[in-house]
Amino acid sequence: MTGLRERQKADRTRRILEAASRLFRAQGYDAVRIEDIAAAAEVSAGTCYNYFSTKGDLLLAIVSMEVEEVIESGRALVLSPPSDVARALVELIRIYYDHSLHYLSKEMWRKAMAISIEAPATPFSRHYTQLDAMLSAQVCELLSALKLRGLTRGDLDPAVLGQIVFSALNQLFIEFVKDDAMPMHDLHRASEAQTVALAALMRPQPDRMA
Repeated sequence: MTGLRERQKADRTRRILEAASRLFRAQGYDAVRIEDIAAAAEVSAGTCYNYFSTKGDLLLAIVSMEVEEVIESGRALVLSPPSDVARALVELIRIYYDHSLHYLSKEMWRKAMAISIEAPATPFSRHYTQLDAMLSAQVCELLSALKLRGLTRGDLDPAVLGQIVFSALNQLFIEFVKDDAMPMHDLHRASEAQTVALAALMRPQPDRMA
């Protein structure tokens, strides 16, 4: 029975989050009420409130769902990366970017970022920061895997490099969500240019005769 209850709870949670995502995208975050989300998910408003006390909780849960899915998608690449540093990084970043608008609109991303910045001491902000840290950690894992294969310079710390790469891709993503007219291919183009330049600095240098 416990297993059944857990599956039912997971199913209701998923329905609520998917309904919230659809309504936030279609009507805008501010215009949607939790009661609207409950109706769309075919649960009672009380059930919805039991799972998520505020719209902010719902938004954070959608961001979490997004991040967890892209990290899962990136695992195979980290375990078996391409043998070129630039290609490996570009492919991982493309996974992140291409999934970023699956559950969230640009407006929803802006709202989540704004809540995190405006109230840095809140559970929302701390959790949002943890999600960023999870993505940064995966970039670091990829660079560690590449270093083990001798594809990056031995004197470079993958943890430091991963933070640099993540900071760059995250800043570009912020610029992307700030501009409703900016298409995804422009984001990819800007990120790939930066990533190729960074990767060139990471590659082992050939030995040179004195």
